Amino acid sequence: MPPDPAESQRLCLDPAGGLPRLLEIMRRLRDPETGCPWDIAQDFASIAPYTIEEAYEVADAIARGAWDELEGELGDLLLQVVYHAEMGAEQDRFDFHGIANGIADKMIARHPHVFGGESRDKTPEQQTRDWETIKAAERAAAGKTHAGTLDGVALGLPALLRAVKLQKRAARVGFDWPATAQVVDKITEEARELVEARDTLGQAEIEEEFGDLLFVMANLGRHLGIDPEAALRAANAKFTRRFAAIESALARDGRTPADSDLAEMDALWDRAKADEKADRAAQE
Repeated sequence: MPPDPAESQRLCLDPAGGLPRLLEIMRRLRDPETGCPWDIAQDFASIAPYTIEEAYEVADAIARGAWDELEGELGDLLLQVVYHAEMGAEQDRFDFHGIANGIADKMIARHPHVFGGESRDKTPEQQTRDWETIKAAERAAAGKTHAGTLDGVALGLPALLRAVKLQKRAARVGFDWPATAQVVDKITEEARELVEARDTLGQAEIEEEFGDLLFVMANLGRHLGIDPEAALRAANAKFTRRFAAIESALARDGRTPADSDLAEMDALWDRAKADEKADRAAQE
């Protein structure tokens, strides 16, 4: 039962109200009679893209070391959980407390070496294997014993991340190259097939071969202990930074990239690259 209007208003305006305050604010926003028309109109599907976006903004703040922004970004992400929880409660499916208790129960069950009697004297790799064993037992208890190896890898994940998760699942049952060199050989093979497709086949085949190459590149990242998403984000940031340096150099002459040519911009790129290396060396 919702609090009386006066108590609700007091809680919503309490700067120290914490999580109960946030939950009540969301309930008020979704109130069909007095809430916000935009918030009332939303559903799980319409909010899901915002949830993904906020998770990426958290990751971006961490990648940039923007610690003064991280608290706010985490708050935005928490709001997404609260939003979904409120919609779940409205439909009598679940609520925030059920979500919190469910994940708490899961963490207790999956960490018997912390909350139970098992020894903590294990390597991280052994703990990962134990985690997967516990998850398999959970699936069996839920009647999912006949699920396929790759079942449950979310379709909505970013493609590179999903590729890595699929490959990890397959590796657990032995479907994996034993050495990095074999992955590199496969990259060479896929690159050659992409060139052949470009020269002799249609756009659909070219796209397929391009996808195969990306998939193997993600596998190489996994073998090297690299997160492909993080690596690509870093490459994007580097490209943005160096292209900005090109623009700045041209702007000093009153010009833009449209007033330059590739040769000049390549030279400016190389200069920006050299300056970055010099700055790193000076900091070491």
